[in-house]
Amino acid sequence: MCAWIKGIYATAMAMDALEAVISVIQGDCSNVLGLSEILGERGIRIIPFEYPPDRDKARLAWQLDKLAETLGAAPPDVIKVKSRLDSIRTKLIRLDELTWRENKVTGFENHIHLVSSSDFNGDPDTFEAKLDDFLIQAVAREPLTHRVRLGYVGVPPIITGIYDYLEELGAAVVFNEVQRQFAMPPQSHDIIEQYLEFTYPYDLFGRVHDIGRAIAQRQIHGLIHYTQSFCYRQVHDIIFRERLNLPILTIEGDKFGPLDNRTKMRLEAFVDVLGDQ
Repeated sequence: MCAWIKGIYATAMAMDALEAVISVIQGDCSNVLGLSEILGERGIRIIPFEYPPDRDKARLAWQLDKLAETLGAAPPDVIKVKSRLDSIRTKLIRLDELTWRENKVTGFENHIHLVSSSDFNGDPDTFEAKLDDFLIQAVAREPLTHRVRLGYVGVPPIITGIYDYLEELGAAVVFNEVQRQFAMPPQSHDIIEQYLEFTYPYDLFGRVHDIGRAIAQRQIHGLIHYTQSFCYRQVHDIIFRERLNLPILTIEGDKFGPLDNRTKMRLEAFVDVLGDQ
């Protein structure tokens, strides 16, 4: 089992007031179903949700309607809340542009804001207020200069210090694939279409297309593919290397902790080679 599954289980067990868990049993992690069964055995209510692997619009609509009904969310309220969150997502798209187009936001700053958009830190209003302050500061900055432009693909890292170390080496991460998807671009007024455009839960080839488009648009020189230990998504590395025509460095993380010396050496060699080219 990967550290994420272990951590979710431990956290759920430690939260006495936890009433229910929405379990994405299709479209996320292959171990979620087993985790859900264990949590259910421990007395926690499980609300299952499935992304249809074939991107079938009718099936996705049924899943969203069922989830809304289970949670007591009326359709007009869903539309209202979506509109509210979309206003924040528009600002996150602006933050992303400040990263790759204007070079005023670092890869880590991009990462932490976009990954937090998965739930807006549980408080959209506070999240937006802090985001507004950050955007004001970022716009006023002088552009950063780097000799190498990188893309980061794969799940968000459990290892700390990757982005800062790359900055020290003169490299900038100008594309965070999955984190950017959490912000749900491109936006749609239709919630069904919005979730159909979300690449992460579906087949790998939609992700490959999204990454390829970013490589061209953002003038990326190389990719860092992060894989989590004991995760089935590690096998995607094969297809990335076959379909994406640029250098790829694959690094693997297991438990939470700082960047180790071996990975530092690999990152340094990768950046040096790209810089020479």
